[in-house]
Amino acid sequence: QVQLVESGGGLAQAGGSLRLSCAATGRTFSSYAMGWFRQAPGKEREFVAAINWSGGSTYYADFGKGRFTISRDNAKNTVSLQMNSLKPEDTAVYYCAARTGPAGSRFEKEFRYWGQGTQVTISS
Repeated sequence: QVQLVESGGGLAQAGGSLRLSCAATGRTFSSYAMGWFRQAPGKEREFVAAINWSGGSTYYADFGKGRFTISRDNAKNTVSLQMNSLKPEDTAVYYCAARTGPAGSRFEKEFRYWGQGTQVTISS
């Protein structure tokens, strides 16, 4: 089992950057693929980015390509999401999630463990 705690959310201006971090407990962090999802007010939760167990493979939603970068540090049990060129439509609660198994995924139902979320608000 793994517990996830996100941090790094907050308020930023359009065009700015934020870096989200997710700290995981447990000794088997490297056996999990990790992902970031987000949920905007009145909308369903959607995929943002994912990374496989080693960090060698990454996956992005189209809206994040070229702007967002997911990375992980298995020695520190952390996964991060660097978000650049932020837009007001990036405003959402961002969730970190862990998937049992090494391969990344875009599908929410394949992620078993979830953090509590961190609010990101982008002003225009």
